[in-house]
Amino acid sequence: MTYQDAFKPEHYSKQSIAGPLSDEIDPKIRAVLGKALQGQEVSEADAILLFSAEGKDLEALTQTADLLRRSSVGENTSFVITRNINFTNICYMGCRFCNFAKHKDQAGAEFLMIEEVVARAREAKARGATEICMQGGLAPNISADYYRTLVATIKREVPGLHIHAFSPFEIWFGAKKNRLPYEDYLRSLKEAGLDSMPGTAAEILDVEVRKILTRDKLTTDEWVAIIKAAHRVGIPTTSTIMYGHVDAPRHWAAHIALLREIQKETGGFTEFVPLGFVHYDTPLYKEDAGVRPGPTRDEHIRMHAVARLMLNGWIDNIQASWVKLGPDLAQRMLQCGVNDLGGTLMNESISRAAGGQHGQELTPEEMVRRIRELGRNPVRRNTLYQVVETYNQTAPSPIPVRDLCAGLA
Repeated sequence: MTYQDAFKPEHYSKQSIAGPLSDEIDPKIRAVLGKALQGQEVSEADAILLFSAEGKDLEALTQTADLLRRSSVGENTSFVITRNINFTNICYMGCRFCNFAKHKDQAGAEFLMIEEVVARAREAKARGATEICMQGGLAPNISADYYRTLVATIKREVPGLHIHAFSPFEIWFGAKKNRLPYEDYLRSLKEAGLDSMPGTAAEILDVEVRKILTRDKLTTDEWVAIIKAAHRVGIPTTSTIMYGHVDAPRHWAAHIALLREIQKETGGFTEFVPLGFVHYDTPLYKEDAGVRPGPTRDEHIRMHAVARLMLNGWIDNIQASWVKLGPDLAQRMLQCGVNDLGGTLMNESISRAAGGQHGQELTPEEMVRRIRELGRNPVRRNTLYQVVETYNQTAPSPIPVRDLCAGLA
C-alpha cells in the first residue's frame, strides 16, 4: 500500500474554506488562495506575491496549504528510519556555501574504506533502517568504477537495504571520469544496485545565483539533464531548494516552477525538501557582507506553504528538514502544508560542518511524539513513501541491544 493510498483525499467543506478566504486578507492574495483551492495552477507571479504574505495574509496562506495537504495526502504524517553516510569530505570544488569539503592533505580530511561504509550500513539495518543515504565530496583520486563498486558491495553485503545515493554533482563527476553520457552511467549504477538519488546540488536553479554560490560548476542545465536522465532510466529522485543567502522570492518561485515542469514530464520526483541556508561557518557568509544569515522564521513558513500550493497534485510529499530547521520549527511546518519529517539520520555531517546546531539524530519515538502532538497519524515509510508501519496509539519498538550487536557481527 502506498502512502497516498493510505488515506483517500477528503473534500473541503464550505466552512473550512471560509477561514483562508476571509475578507480581512489582501484581495490579491485571497484570489490566489482561492485559485489554489479550486485546483488551478499557482503561477510564478502568484508565488512571488504569496512570498510577501504577513500577518493575517500569512495565516491564510498556511491554512490554505494545510487544507491542500489534508486533501492530497490525508492525516498521515511520515518519517523514515535512515542513516546518512558521508563517505568522504575530500572535494576539489570549494563551493562557497559549504564548509564540509576538505582538500586531501588538509587536517580533518576523511575517506572511509568501503568496509567501513558496509559496517555502517549493516549497523543501520540492525537499528531498523530501511535505507542509507550516501553522499560525499568530489575526491579527485577516486577510480572511475568507485561509485559502482561501493553500491554493488553494499547491496551484496547488506541485502534488502535501499540505497539512496549520489547527488547530481557526483553523477556529473562519475560520468566525466567514465567518459559516458549521463543516461548510460546512471543505468550502470542502477544495475549495480542504486535504488534512488537525492535531488541535492540544486541550490537555486538560476544562472546568476549559481555563479555566486558555486561559480556555476554544475550548471542549471546540467542539473536538469542529470535529473531527467535518472528518471528516464527508472531511478526516482527527491527535489530540493537551498534558500536564504543571495537569493530572492523571484528565484524561489522560478525554481519551484521548474521542478513542477520536470515532474510533469517525468513523474520521477518523490518529494520536495526545502533546505534553509546554514550560514555560521561557511566562506560565503564570512567573506561576503551581502549574504544573509539564512532565512527568517516567516520565510521558512512561506517556503513550505507556497511549495504545497505550487506543487500540489504533482509532488504531493513536502518534507520539513529538522536538521536545518530544528525539531520545534520542523514540527510547526506540519501546520503549513508539510506531511513528512524526513529521516532519523543517525549521522549528519554536512549541516554540522556549516555550524548547524540541531544534532545528528531524531529518534522514531521523538518523531511519533511530535506528530501526535498536532493530532496527526504517525506513519513510518520507506524511501518511496510506501507504508512500513502505522503506530495508532503504540510507540516504536526500541531495538534490543542484542539485536544491534548481532547486526554488527
